Amino acid sequence: MKLFRFEKSGAVGLGMVDQQGKNIDISGSGMDLTEHFFDSNGIEKLAAWISEHGESCSEITGEINYLSCVGRPSKIICVGLNYAKHARESGMDVPKEPVLFFKSTSALVGPNHPVIIPKGSLKTDWEVELAIVIGKKASYVSEENAMEYIAGYCLHNDYSERAFQLERGGQWVKGKSCDSFAPMGPYLVTRDEVADPHQLHLWLDVNGKRMQDSSTSDLIFNIPHLVSYISQFMTLLPGDVISTGTPEGVGLGQKPEPWYLKAGDTIHLGIEGLGEQHQIAIAHEN
Repeated sequence: MKLFRFEKSGAVGLGMVDQQGKNIDISGSGMDLTEHFFDSNGIEKLAAWISEHGESCSEITGEINYLSCVGRPSKIICVGLNYAKHARESGMDVPKEPVLFFKSTSALVGPNHPVIIPKGSLKTDWEVELAIVIGKKASYVSEENAMEYIAGYCLHNDYSERAFQLERGGQWVKGKSCDSFAPMGPYLVTRDEVADPHQLHLWLDVNGKRMQDSSTSDLIFNIPHLVSYISQFMTLLPGDVISTGTPEGVGLGQKPEPWYLKAGDTIHLGIEGLGEQHQIAIAHEN
């Protein structure tokens, strides 16, 4: 299934893209893509509900205000330097083990909401990433069984303020967690719909210029390894998000000088089969 959350009369609605590519309102299911949903076999229950009631659901017409494709998870875990060329452009060694950091859940926004350049920011950067949504509680899982714990996949732009991240005491989370820095979606695409998550084209444009253009085949640490590895250090809860890293082409790595977002810039990104995002950079209102 290709599911999405959207704003519906001031509340959260649930939609799906059907086999004809139409956006269908399935809010009548009473379900939402939250921790409780995933923890209670929500995908299976929703599929059964759609089988019974789907034909009576109405098509969504007009512009859709997409919300984050997952409700606020318990945590967003990000993997740094997981593409070799990105590590090199960042001036860092290719890691021997996954580099992990957290991103605040308060950074979550819809895929087409503006990105707010934080107060005092001079180095707001972009990062297109494949994100994993965990489907059930995972602790000390093996690589062989890791894929069973995945509910689905989505598109994430892991915005970063590089000065906050790298020049303010080495705590990456400070440069990753600003408001609007985690646009997620538009779709949660269930695991069965993605034949091979390691063969997906991903790209990002700034002001119409292609900046990132790569494939998830270039991941240093693949998805089963990441899920298993992270679960050795913490319990992954249903609905948690793992963002798997970004390829080369970020602002930090531009030559001869890095360049970063300014108010009015437009950002357009996508991953094969998972949809696209559009953002406009705006200044923080003091």
